[in-house]
Amino acid sequence: MDQTVETDIPDWGPFGKPLFDDPEARALSRVGVVDVGSNSVRMVIFDGAARSPAYFYNEKVMCELGAGLSETGRLNPRGRVRALSALQRFNQLAEDLGLPGLHVVATAAVREAEDGPEFCAEVYDQTGLTVSVIDGEEEARLSAQGVLLGWPGAYGLICDIGGSSMELAEIGGGEVGRRVTSALGPLKLRDIKGGRRARKAHIKETMEDLRARMGPQRDRLFLVGGSWRAFARLDMLRRGYPLNVLHEYRMTTSQVRETIKFIEKSDPEKLRSQAGVSGSRMSLIPYAMDVLARLVRTFKPKDIAISSYGIREGLLYEQMPQVLRDRDPLIEASRFSEAKDARLPGFGKHLFDFVMPLFKSAPPAQVRLIKAACLLHDVSWRAHPDYRAEVCFDNVTRANLGGLKHSERVFIGLALQHRYRNKREGNRFAPLYELLGEKDQKQAEILGKAMRFGAMLWMQSNAKMGTLRFYPKKRQLDLYLPKSACLLFNEVAEARLNSLASALKSDTRVITKG
Repeated sequence: MDQTVETDIPDWGPFGKPLFDDPEARALSRVGVVDVGSNSVRMVIFDGAARSPAYFYNEKVMCELGAGLSETGRLNPRGRVRALSALQRFNQLAEDLGLPGLHVVATAAVREAEDGPEFCAEVYDQTGLTVSVIDGEEEARLSAQGVLLGWPGAYGLICDIGGSSMELAEIGGGEVGRRVTSALGPLKLRDIKGGRRARKAHIKETMEDLRARMGPQRDRLFLVGGSWRAFARLDMLRRGYPLNVLHEYRMTTSQVRETIKFIEKSDPEKLRSQAGVSGSRMSLIPYAMDVLARLVRTFKPKDIAISSYGIREGLLYEQMPQVLRDRDPLIEASRFSEAKDARLPGFGKHLFDFVMPLFKSAPPAQVRLIKAACLLHDVSWRAHPDYRAEVCFDNVTRANLGGLKHSERVFIGLALQHRYRNKREGNRFAPLYELLGEKDQKQAEILGKAMRFGAMLWMQSNAKMGTLRFYPKKRQLDLYLPKSACLLFNEVAEARLNSLASALKSDTRVITKG
């Protein structure tokens, strides 16, 4: 079967023609980046739909290059050996995979250490890799661009914490604004003499200076960095949160305070084990949480979101043409998935047109979810029929998709579940439904049943599959069916139409035309 999306469709509606087959976009289809941080060295190879790339390869080595830097002024000798070994391995992997090259950046530890230039020269000598040492403001800009990769319309304050530094940047209107850097990384704070009291005083003084330079920042706070993600895991543990996905995980300032108290009263080893946090990361949590406590107290954000996207994604965003940056990452990723995995690529657009009469008053935020669900409605067809509903739900709620709140993941997942199964009772995903209000659960059910019925009427991607008309006040659902599709409307299709009508609490009529 031809695995390409139809690009000659005259009207793609509000979402525009797919771009991932465009040469300029495909040039980004496989990009390798390496972040040489103060705490870890990580390589990521991005692949797939360029606007919402998949993580083809992702490997991290905890090197602690910045450990002891405050005292010695030099990179941690043991960490330097480990970092060089990691870079040699990453370079070999990139060559084996045929990548055109690796984009390597180094941050606070390498830029501050007196032997930083020597380390970069050694890396080049041993691997041929050029390490770009970026300053704090550039680090902040790239981290902010990483957030924009996942949230094109994001606004607020980015806080990226590494091992030796912490950066702040403001974003709005798709642009990065003011940027500042500080020495509030956990490895630096660990070296402060005088215990926690002295450390908290230092954090407070530094944070006041950052506020003076950044100005008021009362919008959303985006947290970037491994220490923040570890803190979020502990918050999830405390709350008994049902969806273990860090990207777009939300917290309030009061929840942050409660989790800090929870950490202080708990056994660190037990917490580490229960939350799935590494020992090296857990050892830095006490320093990171003191920074976070002062950060939210100083800037008073309206809410807090965890971003799994940061400097590495910012490097990818840097290479994107503006026309690609402006696209919705959710829709582009869904299109790519349809082109790659659906039985009939391109049918999702027609299915979207078919179901939309049921959602005439849907706000734009819901319309994009409906569009994504229609594009994804058939990508799990290879799964065993008994498990397709579960596979669909599991995939979309845990997949690497940008621009999706957790509640929106559940909405699409629930719609896809109903695409393959009439009822949802009695499965292991029930706790996740709580992330979605009852009204939205009902809307997802209606969408799923509409897709389940619409999929019965396909013949080819440009088929005239009929038209739905829904009259909410009359509680009437009409299906206008062309004569060419009448043979497809058998008793199974009729049962699915009746199930949809039942979800809408409506009567139904089938009207043949043409």
